[in-house]
Amino acid sequence: MNLSIAHLGPPGNYSEQAALFYVNWLAKTQSQQVVLCPYPSIAQSLKAVAQSNAMLAVVPAENSIEGSVTMTMDAMWQLDSLHIELALVMPIVHVLISCVSSLDCIKTVYSHPQALAQCQAWLERFLPDVQLIATNSTTETLEKLKTEEGAATISSQRAAQLYNLPILAAGINDHPDNCTRFWVVSFGSTQNLNQDLNQDLKPITNKRHTSLAFSLRANIPGALVKALQIFAQLNINLSRVESRPTKRSLGEYLFFMDLEADIQDERMQTALKELSTYTEVLKIFGSYNVLSTREM
Repeated sequence: MNLSIAHLGPPGNYSEQAALFYVNWLAKTQSQQVVLCPYPSIAQSLKAVAQSNAMLAVVPAENSIEGSVTMTMDAMWQLDSLHIELALVMPIVHVLISCVSSLDCIKTVYSHPQALAQCQAWLERFLPDVQLIATNSTTETLEKLKTEEGAATISSQRAAQLYNLPILAAGINDHPDNCTRFWVVSFGSTQNLNQDLNQDLKPITNKRHTSLAFSLRANIPGALVKALQIFAQLNINLSRVESRPTKRSLGEYLFFMDLEADIQDERMQTALKELSTYTEVLKIFGSYNVLSTREM
C-alpha cells in the first residue's frame, strides 16, 4: 500500500520540500512507496487527511519571523481527530523570481502571505511602490511570469529551477536565520501508524513536545491565568502560547499551546486533568519529536 502525503501545491514550494525531507528520512529504513499529493490550500491538505484521502499531511505551523500560520491553526481546531506525528524545522531562503531585466521593471509581486511578510523590509527598501498580491502558495503564479508584464514571485531557489525561471534577487528574507516549523499530521489513533512507519527509526532527540488548544468556559477575569498557572506549578515549560478568534463573537478566543513535555509524563497527565476543569473544549494534538532538516 502506497503512503500518500498531502501538502500545499503546486509543486516546488516549501511544503513539498519539507514533505520530501520527511520521505527521505523514512527511506533510510522503509521501502514503502510514497505518493505526494498537492492541494490548493493548507486547509484542503489537512481535510484530505481528515477525510481519509491521504494518510499524512505536511503543513507549515510556525515561522521564526512571522509567527504561526493561522490557516493551519484554524484547520487543526475545526477538524476532528488530527494528530501531530512529528515536527520538522527547515531553513527558508526566499528569492525573487521574474523574467524582467531589473527591479525597476517590476510592477507586481505575488506570493503566499507568509512569504510576503517575511520579506517585508526588503520589499519596502527595494520595491516600495509595487503592488503586493497574496496567493495560496509561493508557486501558484510562477507559470504566469513569462506572460504577465512586470510580474515577480517570491519563492524558493528550487522552484526557480523546476520552472526554469530566472532569479532576480536571492536571500531577500528579513533575517538570515529564517526557519519554518512544519507538522507531519495524521488522522485518528496514531499508535499503529507510528509502528508501521517509524519502528526502526531512532529519534534524533529525546526531547518531546506536546501541542494542544482550548477554549475557556467563560470570558471572565483570571480565567486564562488559572489555566496557565497549572503548568507553572508543575514546572512544565510553555514554548508557545497564542490566541485565535473563536469566530463566534468579537472578543472570544481560542488558545494554542506548545509544551516541552510528553503527554505520557505523569506531570502532563495531572496538568491535563486539571486543565479540563477550566476549559469549554480541549483538543490535544499529540506529542512528537522536533527534528531539524539539517540533521536528516
